[in-house]
Amino acid sequence: MQVTNQLGDQHAVPTEKGKGPNYVLPFILITSLFFLWGMAHNLDSILIPHLKKACQLNNRQSTLIDTSVFLAYFLMAIPAGMIIKKVGYKNSIIIGLVVFAAGAFLFVPAANSQAYELFLIALFIIGCGLTILETSANPYAAILGPPESASKRLNLAASFNGLAAMVAPIVGSLFILSGKSFTPEQMAAMPEAEKLSYLAEEAAAVKMPYIVLGTILVLVAILFYFMHLPSMKPEHTEVEVKPGFFSVLKHRHLSWAVVAQFFYVGAQVCVTSFFIRMAEQGANMDEKTAAYYLGVYGALFTAGRFIGTFFLKYVKDYVLLSIYAALSTILCAVAIYGTGIYVIYALGAIGFFMSIMFPTIFSLGIVGLKNNTETGSSWLVMAIVGGAILPYGMGTLIDMNHDDIQSGYLIPLVCFLIILYFGVFGHKVKK
Repeated sequence: MQVTNQLGDQHAVPTEKGKGPNYVLPFILITSLFFLWGMAHNLDSILIPHLKKACQLNNRQSTLIDTSVFLAYFLMAIPAGMIIKKVGYKNSIIIGLVVFAAGAFLFVPAANSQAYELFLIALFIIGCGLTILETSANPYAAILGPPESASKRLNLAASFNGLAAMVAPIVGSLFILSGKSFTPEQMAAMPEAEKLSYLAEEAAAVKMPYIVLGTILVLVAILFYFMHLPSMKPEHTEVEVKPGFFSVLKHRHLSWAVVAQFFYVGAQVCVTSFFIRMAEQGANMDEKTAAYYLGVYGALFTAGRFIGTFFLKYVKDYVLLSIYAALSTILCAVAIYGTGIYVIYALGAIGFFMSIMFPTIFSLGIVGLKNNTETGSSWLVMAIVGGAILPYGMGTLIDMNHDDIQSGYLIPLVCFLIILYFGVFGHKVKK
């Protein structure tokens, strides 16, 4: 049973008369998607330092991993909305899962050929699948209940995205990272046969995790195919004409939400993409220990989601967002100017305070959009392109400062200041 694409800011109700709403199983299924795309994103934080070794890249080149995934969000956001309108939410989710799986399976020939370009194509395809999933799942989770609790529902579902942030580094540490690192000088002095064997071994390490991930995605797609999702429609009955794609940005709070989401995603990707390098350089850790601390970061991110969901029962969502953005700004300054293990502690704490930002910005952005919710959602998903642009800028800044990782964290600091402005002023709905 498909879900109609006529969403509103009123409580959505089942179309079958005489029965009360039962959203538990649909919400569980939708929540599983948050975990799966969380695994994809957080494995990227492992891939960046890993493929930097395996494909002999500089910092700027390694961030093309982020660019490939998040550029897909920008290019696919509008088509994703069109797919939802054409085939409904359930079929859109299935399509997203299948595309996601296809990109995961493409890691096998990429690793066999040791072609970085093929890895980037695989990641772009994964990004296309993720775009369809997120464009479908975020607004659907938001309407599975009363509108006043949309932020809490999105944060609860997104908590399992945070759980993936804890699990993915563990998987990466066990099955992808080898713990073997060589300086450029050591690589140059290495016999050619030994060097080629080392690079081939590093590249091949990614195959099994992505085969398993692709297989799970196919199984979940089959489950969605045979499961029935409730048919939803808005409670309001007034006829409303939808504006064009760009004219919906006349909603000032949506425009600011798009800006805030752009910088939030950019900040999050910047923090995690260089976390392992920061731990290696700033705290003198090996890559496996650094991956462990990245898992701790994920645990704090997860805890922040659950604790933030609890706080939202008592604190306005925009107030909590503002507080967390301010604290993240301070912690980012500590990461830039601190030394030793305290730099890693600061980054871990940033994970805690970033945890509620994406779903909260999303829910604040679609307030009052009624039948324009899909268009607004597409814009908010397109804003994820910040994850394609800002990490590349961070990698460039680091290379310009002679591989000084800490200097690059100036970029997420600026991002948090912009999010703070949205939480204090930009979220306000203008009638």
